[in-house]
Amino acid sequence: MDYLEQNEYRWYMSQQTFPELLNRNVTCFGAKKAQMWKNKSGEIESLTYAQLGRVVKEITCGLMELGVDPGDRVAVMSNTRPDWVWCDYGILCAAGITVCIYPSLSSSEMAYIMNDSGTKIIFVENQTHLDKCLEIVDSVPSLEKIVVIDGEINVNSGKVTSLNSLREIGNKLTIRDRFAFEHRWRSVKLTDRMTIVYTSGTTGNPKGAVHTHFSISAAVLRDLTFAPFIDDDYVLLSFLPLSHTYERECGHALAMQTAITVAYSSPQTLVTDFGLFRPHVFMSVPRIYERIFMALRAATSQSTLKKAIFNRAIATGLKVVESISDENGFVDVYPHMDITRNAGLFLKLKHKLYDKLVFSKVRETMGGRFVFACSAAGSLSADLCKLFLSMGLIIYEGYGSTETCNTINMNRVHRVLPGSVGPLCPGVDGYIAEDGEWCVRGNNIFLEYWNNPEATKEAFTEDGYYKTGDIVEMLPEGFIKIVDRKKGLIVLDTGKNIASSKVEQAFSTSSYVDLAIAIGDNQKFIGALIVPNFEEFISLLEQKGITYDKSALQFSDVNGVQTCVKVGDDFINIPLLKELIDKEIESINLELESYEKIKKYTILNRRLTEETGEMTPTLKVKRKVALSNFAKEIKDIYG
Repeated sequence: MDYLEQNEYRWYMSQQTFPELLNRNVTCFGAKKAQMWKNKSGEIESLTYAQLGRVVKEITCGLMELGVDPGDRVAVMSNTRPDWVWCDYGILCAAGITVCIYPSLSSSEMAYIMNDSGTKIIFVENQTHLDKCLEIVDSVPSLEKIVVIDGEINVNSGKVTSLNSLREIGNKLTIRDRFAFEHRWRSVKLTDRMTIVYTSGTTGNPKGAVHTHFSISAAVLRDLTFAPFIDDDYVLLSFLPLSHTYERECGHALAMQTAITVAYSSPQTLVTDFGLFRPHVFMSVPRIYERIFMALRAATSQSTLKKAIFNRAIATGLKVVESISDENGFVDVYPHMDITRNAGLFLKLKHKLYDKLVFSKVRETMGGRFVFACSAAGSLSADLCKLFLSMGLIIYEGYGSTETCNTINMNRVHRVLPGSVGPLCPGVDGYIAEDGEWCVRGNNIFLEYWNNPEATKEAFTEDGYYKTGDIVEMLPEGFIKIVDRKKGLIVLDTGKNIASSKVEQAFSTSSYVDLAIAIGDNQKFIGALIVPNFEEFISLLEQKGITYDKSALQFSDVNGVQTCVKVGDDFINIPLLKELIDKEIESINLELESYEKIKKYTILNRRLTEETGEMTPTLKVKRKVALSNFAKEIKDIYG
């Protein structure tokens, strides 16, 4: 079937509840691999769709035995892993409502969400999460049971039980009443509430956005209408939080709808897992793409010669991208295309050489089967999009939110405009309000904020459009560019409005700056908080024999991967580090308008993290928290 025929016939386009979707896959694709993951020994395990169906059936019946009735709220607090999906579909097939809780939340934040939603049962991943839950169990009157997912933790007393024990009692119900599961999941209606996803809560308490089976199903069909055709042998790599609608809908729901295989990874083991699972597609956020590019560049730049070859290869690739771009910057790109089709003979030959030396190795590092990826939950810089395109790696950038169940706008196959989030998606309507805010309407929009009719009313215009809170700019052909969050605009005391994101994204491909936060509200000029790329500088200092206090270094260890999160004050005062960062900022300033240029900055000695409350689970900076935590440093900049 050729490309055009694939777009005319997409067999997987159908609307149903998610229990119905699972049943379709169990019935029609029972022998097909549904999930793959690494166990703690590093061995790959997997489940077919038939086996997944059996696990879900046991969990559903276990929940029914624990007294879960239709409409009851059951929470999941776990990192992304196959078990998250088992619990989610177990809840949905029991006609329950899944409440998503990020595992990085504090005990008090957990308690707020569980009390607000009236959570009856919660699944927690491990001992750490169990301990956190036990701290607040007495302050959540609705909570009847805690189910621990990790099979190595054998608990079954009081309010705590294990997932294995839950499955055992569920299995007994299936023996006693063979139709109990069938009757329950078939009772779920398309318009029933399906999930409550709480916003990040950068200001005040988080709000619980309620989605129905109808709105999330509409969202999946919306994405599949214009996405590249999904072949039946594709593998989707999953590593973003399933507690967020982005990975859960654009990733997992897409995989379930098209009956493909999901492999599980994490941001820390991503590069290794590319080679292990060889994915065709994945969802990611701009920060991860920046890190992937840095890792790829580091892997191909281990010597001065290799670094020079990599840089020349990128320059050649960018010229090839220009050859398939029109006067407005639109790039004609699609899976498996010949990116050099419009290039002259000499440029084609140069690209062929660099493809053999560099690009083919990069694609092999990413598994060798890459077809496309999506980017959302923040703006992807145009430069980074072009850099990936130059290597034959297509990223389709889109835009949405928890409330819209993700994609409102999306770049298209054959029509990518780097730096934009594309035009409106099929079935979605939108307009720009007088103040520049993007307002949208469609079947994928959330139903309400749980227990919060005032906030629900405030979220919509009088004619029913959802107010996104984002300021946008209209580009040619209906494509839009996200300028910034309304709350992210910096207003200088001169009255000039500056998008903090524009300044910050300019550092997206920097070797030496890991993160920049633009500041300057009510000030005379733009300043910045700069987080260095600690690993890059550690390597550089080792090469040059420059000493520093190694005992002051602090590392986080996630899945065996160590990341430097803090250094000593002597480290950030090393002249070479300050010189290189200063040159980086001078270079960035050349790209900015005079009033946008960074006049002063301070170098931070630690990374921003979820644990400090400064980053969301999708790696966006919580500006209010970060600016509060670094108030002294900001005062020094403007002192």
